[in-house]
Amino acid sequence: MTRTRLAALAAGLCAAALLAGCAGVKVGSISPAEYLAQRRGDVLTTGRLSTSAQEVLRVIGSGPDLCRKTGPACRNALADSPGITDEQRLSALSEVWLQVALAADKGVAASPGDEAASAATAIDAWLETARHAYAYLFFTARKPRDRAFEDRQTQVRDYYNYAVQQAITGLFRTYRRSGAPESTDAPQPGTRVQRPPQPPEVPQVGDWHIGSDVTALRLPANAALPDELIPAASLTFSGLRNTYRRDGFGAELVASASKRAYDQAQDPALPYRETPFPAITALLLFDGKNLGEILGTRSVRIAAYDPYRTATVQLAGQDVPLAANFTSGYGLWLARSDFALQALRSLFGSADGLTQPRIYLMQPYDPDRRTIVMLHGLASSPEAWINVANEVLGDETLRRRYQIWQVYYPTNAPLPLNNQAIRQALLQTLAHFDPTGKATASNDITLIGHSMGGVLSRLMVSSSEDKLWDALLDSYPMQGAQQQRMEAKLSPYLRFEPLPQVSDAIFIAAPHRGTSFANNRVSRWVSNLITLPVTMLGQLNDISRELIRIAPARQDRGAFRIPNSIDNLSDRDPFVRLSSGLPMNPRVRFHSIIGNDTPGLAQALSSDGIVPYASAHLDGAASELVIPSQHSVQENPLAILEIRRILKEQLGAPAAQAR
Repeated sequence: MTRTRLAALAAGLCAAALLAGCAGVKVGSISPAEYLAQRRGDVLTTGRLSTSAQEVLRVIGSGPDLCRKTGPACRNALADSPGITDEQRLSALSEVWLQVALAADKGVAASPGDEAASAATAIDAWLETARHAYAYLFFTARKPRDRAFEDRQTQVRDYYNYAVQQAITGLFRTYRRSGAPESTDAPQPGTRVQRPPQPPEVPQVGDWHIGSDVTALRLPANAALPDELIPAASLTFSGLRNTYRRDGFGAELVASASKRAYDQAQDPALPYRETPFPAITALLLFDGKNLGEILGTRSVRIAAYDPYRTATVQLAGQDVPLAANFTSGYGLWLARSDFALQALRSLFGSADGLTQPRIYLMQPYDPDRRTIVMLHGLASSPEAWINVANEVLGDETLRRRYQIWQVYYPTNAPLPLNNQAIRQALLQTLAHFDPTGKATASNDITLIGHSMGGVLSRLMVSSSEDKLWDALLDSYPMQGAQQQRMEAKLSPYLRFEPLPQVSDAIFIAAPHRGTSFANNRVSRWVSNLITLPVTMLGQLNDISRELIRIAPARQDRGAFRIPNSIDNLSDRDPFVRLSSGLPMNPRVRFHSIIGNDTPGLAQALSSDGIVPYASAHLDGAASELVIPSQHSVQENPLAILEIRRILKEQLGAPAAQAR
């Protein structure tokens, strides 16, 4: 072939290639990670616009970089282009506005001198993100249920939830920076106040008109404006096994009413305190009845809900699940409590130790939920229930039907003193919230007590009859005026009846008959270090002086000494030996959960290392579960499952099954 013909052939091939467009399609493969990134990756997770948003931008002749540079022009093109559907338009606009808002938030941090203006810019972008997501979800031709299996709807719901979170917390910070006054209408100590929470004045941003509706939110009656409004998603906790939440619509927040959960300065006339860290779910609702009105409005309303009481909301004629986080408020309460140090201070009678029981409500009081009362053990605090309370309320069935109250009491006090004081604290709390005593919360209460808390729980469902008083008379003979005087002083501690509000009890590793562990050298040394605070001694000194006059020194025991809590837990202690035989209210169903840390021994001879089985076992229990565990058996997952089973059984729930 001549050179001329070769050149002609090459030219012909090139011409054919040009006519074909000089292009071709190539096939490749992607990894599972790339597969998920293509479908799920977006500006929230990767910092780049999602594949869906990029496709829409390419349809209108733009792209991610160009849209970021042109800003308003790109967003206007998205809003006006006839070549895309409403769903494409609104979802892309929501994500593009989200990108703007994230960049504006960085600008707030970078411009402390002009923080107010930068914050207003960011909040405006968050409101636009939420508005377009809201319009996509509820005001397009297809309803949310029609897109239930689409990744894009999940992404847009996340844009809405995150934008609501950022807008509301940004507005709250702006309100705080403006020098908003604290609430001044708190009630006087001991008074009972019921009123709907008053909506705070919401700061305005640009030409947005922002209102608020908190009528569905139940906060403590005397709550002031929170110190902080914390996104629940920003909190992580060590020590809690699980974080329980509910997927849905809205921003999950925690309102922090106090920097510390335990307040020594709390009025002693008030033995109760509703949670200082209530859970809140918030929505942004834009005015309008159709898509055009939603996109044109500059009016938005903040709606806040108690997620324990509200599970669904109706939006645009549809029932929508409300998002919720049930763990973060509880975890924050424990993290800020200082309970561990406070419990030790109380045990050794420090000046700033606890001297009276406190009843902590884990959520705002609900008259329609049954009440669980938890009592911790010696040298402990509500931290003994870290996972128990969280796991109980992590169960949807139990969360809908129960509320938890935790008793925090001075564990250095003698059992008779704590029995009387805790009873009074519970009765005062019930009377405050339910004066008629007819609410569900005031009836069929369940007591759950660990260790010494189990002994106290048993006392609260028992009748002393005259057994304790008669035993005292045997040791300290009295008659006439002296006997009447002593009886008046000692009756609150030695004469009591079962709390009628209690229908069920769960005793966990409870030394009902005492323990020899309280007699060993270390326990006696610790017992000698325990000092009762002045307030407790004031209640008992007159009694002790009188008893010393009656019997200055008995040959079997020497001079009279006020016993402390460790003394009472000894298997030799007269009070615990007598009280273990007191009759319980026959109406009360009780259960035992017992630890066994002595493998190889017969169950009757076993022990959890501190409490022997023979002391923890009670005849007549509705159920008894022995678990391989040391004394802190209440934190064992098997024990928590058993507690859940018992609580469901009390409700008659079909899911409750025998072990």
